[in-house]
Amino acid sequence: MHQTVTAPVAAPVERVAEIVGDLATYPEWLGLVTETMSTEGDGEQPAWSVTIRAKVGPFARSKKLRMVRTAHDVVDGVTTIRFERKEIDGRDHSPWTLDATVGSEDAGSTVTMDLRYGGRLWTAPLEPILGSFIDDAGPGLEAYAISHP
Repeated sequence: MHQTVTAPVAAPVERVAEIVGDLATYPEWLGLVTETMSTEGDGEQPAWSVTIRAKVGPFARSKKLRMVRTAHDVVDGVTTIRFERKEIDGRDHSPWTLDATVGSEDAGSTVTMDLRYGGRLWTAPLEPILGSFIDDAGPGLEAYAISHP
């Protein structure tokens, strides 16, 4: 599964990049993420325990992931951030990656988020639901950035 969304955000690039780079803020502006908790990082890289949840009719799926911020770079005013699933239980797990790019736009910022999942839990019936959460990310992020300056 692979979903990408690009959205304008009427907030300063630095503030938007700060929010997007901290998974602890995601439950406030991204409905898919229901809970986050800081956890033991990988060296200098911060990590979070993240719970995601999607519902299709009477059925709901939730998943707990340990996500590590593996990249956070700023080049020419454009911030790129990468989160990757890195569990520490010694078992093999399906890969999850989230790449975010935050750049400037006339009215504030533009954000591109690219989510990739390599497993079978979030199959075709859940993909449109996941897509709707991702589509709502831009407006949710903008509202959060404005209300939490």
